[in-house]
Amino acid sequence: MTGPEIAVDRSSPIPLYFQVAEQFAAAIQRGELAPGDRLDSELQLADRLGLSRPTVRQAIQHLVDKGLIVRRRGVGTQVVRGEVRRAVELTSLHDDLVRAGQQPSTSVLELATVACPPAVAAALGLPPGGEVQHLRRLRFSDGEPLAVMENWLPLDLPRLTMEALQADGLYAILRAGGRRIRGAHQRIGARAATAAEAQMLAERRGAPLLTMTRTAYDDQGRYVEHGAHIYRASRYSLEITVAER
Repeated sequence: MTGPEIAVDRSSPIPLYFQVAEQFAAAIQRGELAPGDRLDSELQLADRLGLSRPTVRQAIQHLVDKGLIVRRRGVGTQVVRGEVRRAVELTSLHDDLVRAGQQPSTSVLELATVACPPAVAAALGLPPGGEVQHLRRLRFSDGEPLAVMENWLPLDLPRLTMEALQADGLYAILRAGGRRIRGAHQRIGARAATAAEAQMLAERRGAPLLTMTRTAYDDQGRYVEHGAHIYRASRYSLEITVAER
């Protein structure tokens, strides 16, 4: 059996599923349930708690919606790893994950020379219709999908390779090629996941995603990359420090 002792109060006005879910959530926050721990099946939990399977199913779905557990086919229901918190600074996700003690890995979905989309050309200060390097990556943290990252770069930058992108972050590759990133224009937003995005990120369709677009420039003021990234809101947050002026 994996899980804390759960006590339900049938005389309480609080729904039974919510009582169960909140006690599991508290156990996860206390560390009593660690990332990767598997929970009992719905049937086992229902038998142990003396509750109906629909009630237990609703409790589990509540925890899934909060990003605390995940269902995996052939594996069962597991506690997920902690949320990745990232300061809004000029850093790469790869480097941030390494600093946080997590293991980044990358699947390169696309790497090609393409005609530059008009909006990207405007952002990079390039003539419309010119060619750029285009890459699309799926970034993992400790084996869990975390973000889909799409970038466009001028052709006068060092040419990217699959091997380099799988081994390192984009900014590290640019630094190694002699380009120093000094600043960026950045916009953060949110939207719902499409069916394809949800499948890649192990989320349900319509799950909340954080979005970030960034156009970075080097120490000579030249634009070096434009990125459009999406992140799992259940696993990722952005932190901003504000101060009085």
